[in-house]
Order: sequence, then structure tokens, then C-alpha cells
Amino acid sequence: MAEAQGADAHAVLTALRQVVLGQESATREAVVALLAGGHVLLEGVPGTAKTLMVRTLAAALGVRFTRIQFTPDLMPADITGVSVLTGSHEFLFRPGPIFADLLLADEINRAPAKTQAALLEAMQERTVTADGTSHQLPPAFTVFATQNPIEFEGTYPLPEAELDRFLLKVTFDYPSAEVEIAILQKYLDGFEADTPATYGVNAVATAEGLLLLRERVRRVRVEPRLLTYITLIVRGTRSHPSITLGGSPRASVALLKASRANALLDGRDYVVPDDVKATARSVLRHRITVAPELELEGVTPDATLSAILERVAAPSA
Repeated sequence: MAEAQGADAHAVLTALRQVVLGQESATREAVVALLAGGHVLLEGVPGTAKTLMVRTLAAALGVRFTRIQFTPDLMPADITGVSVLTGSHEFLFRPGPIFADLLLADEINRAPAKTQAALLEAMQERTVTADGTSHQLPPAFTVFATQNPIEFEGTYPLPEAELDRFLLKVTFDYPSAEVEIAILQKYLDGFEADTPATYGVNAVATAEGLLLLRERVRRVRVEPRLLTYITLIVRGTRSHPSITLGGSPRASVALLKASRANALLDGRDYVVPDDVKATARSVLRHRITVAPELELEGVTPDATLSAILERVAAPSA
């Protein structure tokens, strides 16, 4: 049963990689987050296929998809919706673009804090409150938010409370020369990133199918020794000399969810230590803060997390 469910999940990953070339880790982590039911923060310089990946996911899943371009003048009502006065002198709520299965929040770190707070409620509660009334978002609701590196002009770091709501932070790097040539060849063959009809991707799942996969993830077995392993890794971020802010208990829960999703994607109904190792960096890199003086020396969150993973002994088979 797990193998069959894993094959369904892997079909989404295969469809994604047909379009997004060279981002092997990013595409896998995106599917892991979808299976785990978590939101994703995508970071990379412009033009590295962040938006393309989300568009392709929507095509492969056959779900309702919306894109919101975040700007400094974007207001909360622009994304959540507004109440309008009808001819019968009653107020009727008009849903905003946030009411979708898959939401692309493009360049989220350009938005004002008030707008980010409205999105935060939707991400955490999966509801939108307008005029004192709560409106339920679709069951499959998932946010993929892109951000440019914070050194870019006009961008602002997201607050820690908001970062903590993202299950994973996925990073995009420049592709290799071979991959870049393959990308150019796709365009010669008629591919256009702004035209989903040229992707050649058919829906291999549905919103309902995604919910079934998420239910299957919740049934993946985790032995007590692996719970201890997860706890030791996260607690290790709180005592490491290079880190000034470590992972919270929510980080431990996120690592557990991602590990189970990674196991299902590999066709297993049980978690192994490698599932934890494979997802630890993407789960924790945005939840820890490296000391500023060490950052200036080139110490990165990923390097620090790698050191912690090497130091914490994995449970034996």
C-alpha cells in the first residue's frame, strides 16, 4: 500500500522535474512539503525557476491556483477579500485570491507587515476573518511564498514568527552549464515559462488525491528512538555556539512531519534516520539565527546544521 501511495506522490515529482530542470533538491523538498501539508518558503535570485515550479505543481495536481504579486502598497483586503454592500442593503463577502488550493505569494518580503499578518492567520488557521466572520479556506490550501535574498533593494527580512509558519525553506541555486543549455533547448522547442500550455504536463493527481496522500503520511510509523533523534537534533540548535536563536518545539514537529512525508515519497510506511537527515536542513535553516559576526566570516545556517547532524549520533538499525 505504501509503495502504491509513494508511486502516486512520485508521479507528481516526475512531472515537476520534466519542466524544472536541475533543481533536484528543491523539487523533491516541494513535494515533501505538499505531502506533509505544510507551507513553503522559496528563496533564490530572480530567474531560477521558483515561480515556474509552483505553476508546474498546480498543473500536475489539477488544483485551483492563484498568484499574488506582493508589493509595498498591497493591503490585507487585496488578498483576503472584502465585504460589499448589495442592492438589498446587506453586506456580502467577496472572497479574495487567497481562496485557492495552491497560492503563490510572489516576493512576499516586499509586502508591509500588516499584509503579512493577514497571510499569517490564513497559513496558521486556514481561515480568513472579515468583519468578525471566519471563512474556511479549501482543505488542500497551501502557500508557496517566494522571496529574493534580503540583500536585494526593497526587500525586508520576514519576522521570526512568520518564518516559523513555513514548514520548509527551499533554496534555488544557479544551474550548471549543462542544465542551462538544456533550458535553452526547451525554449527552442517551443517552451514558454509564462504559458502553462507549453509545459506538456498533464494532471497526475487532484486536490482530493492530495488530501488522501496527506492522510497516508499521518499513518507512517515512527519509532520512539527516532523521536529521540529528532529531539536531539533540534535541541542541538539551541546549544550550538554559532547559533543565537535555535529551533522551537514547532521545529521538532515540522521535522517529524517532513520525515514522514519523505518516507512515503520513497515508498515506505516507516521512517528511517535518513529521512530525518534528508529534511533537517530545509526544516531548520530558516528557524535558526547564526551569530552576526560569524555570518560575516561566511558561516551559514546549512553549514552549522551539517555540523550538528554529524555530531548527533543516528540510531542504529
